[in-house]
Amino acid sequence: MISGHGDLDTAVNTMRLGAFDYISKPPDLNRLLTTVRNALDRKDLVAENKILKKKVSKNFEMVGESDEISAIKEMIEKVAPTDARVLITGSNGTGKELVAHWLHEKSARSKAPFIEVNCAAIPSELIESELFGHVKGAFTSAVKDRAGKFEAANKGTIFLDEIGDMSLSAQAKVLRALQENKISRVGIDKDIKVDVRVLAATNKNLQKEIEEGRFREDLYHRLAVILIKVPSLNDRREDIPLLIEHFSNKITDEQGMPSKTFSEKAVKLLKAYDWTGNIRELRNVVERLIILGGTEVSEEDVKLFASK
Repeated sequence: MISGHGDLDTAVNTMRLGAFDYISKPPDLNRLLTTVRNALDRKDLVAENKILKKKVSKNFEMVGESDEISAIKEMIEKVAPTDARVLITGSNGTGKELVAHWLHEKSARSKAPFIEVNCAAIPSELIESELFGHVKGAFTSAVKDRAGKFEAANKGTIFLDEIGDMSLSAQAKVLRALQENKISRVGIDKDIKVDVRVLAATNKNLQKEIEEGRFREDLYHRLAVILIKVPSLNDRREDIPLLIEHFSNKITDEQGMPSKTFSEKAVKLLKAYDWTGNIRELRNVVERLIILGGTEVSEEDVKLFASK
């Protein structure tokens, strides 16, 4: 809305009520045109921002209506608004990171950073620096001060993926961060306060890791306030048709290809497969079938191109 009344008090009041701008009388034509243009640009920007937010959320959509997935969605609704720590378990490729993203997006911290750390991908000698930062000269390649992931996630959420692969020394520092809400950079004893919600995930049996001395029991109990186990795809086969449709639409859209359907027999055959690679494997197979299969992906296409 663009207001055009006469005095300053009216202008202030109309702006408070939602007017985009105030034009005094008699109106200046150039100013009026500029204001209208700015209002239209802002409207477009708001619309684009809404579309972008929807796209971000769709990237982490949890697809499925099975009892197992419905139970996880219900738990997320209960747990997300709290600051409770969550340990997400499940095999590789089941979608543990989707659960973490949903816990963040449905929390009061959703507008703050979501920082993901793959503990298995970082060498053990660098994990502490990666998580907590370092000061210049702390080690050979530390040429300047650097903040770590905990500081980057301040007021938001940090997701420690594959935490079962973290070194014991790093585990001790994470435990302190959880106990005291403080961290210290490598190379200095100065404490830095952090306000971070910690989510963690692993494909390992942490109880076994504890028994064999590779994981701290006290850290486990700090992390596992809420436990969410993500089922394997073989344990939720009824979701496979929905997942095929979801991935098919997503892949054809990304690739700029015409949409494709899967025949009933093709879907039935895919439902019967042994999905050891879980959802990640299914997505790869669907992409292969879309590229190599016919206009409607057939049972023969599945036999030709989806075999292991």
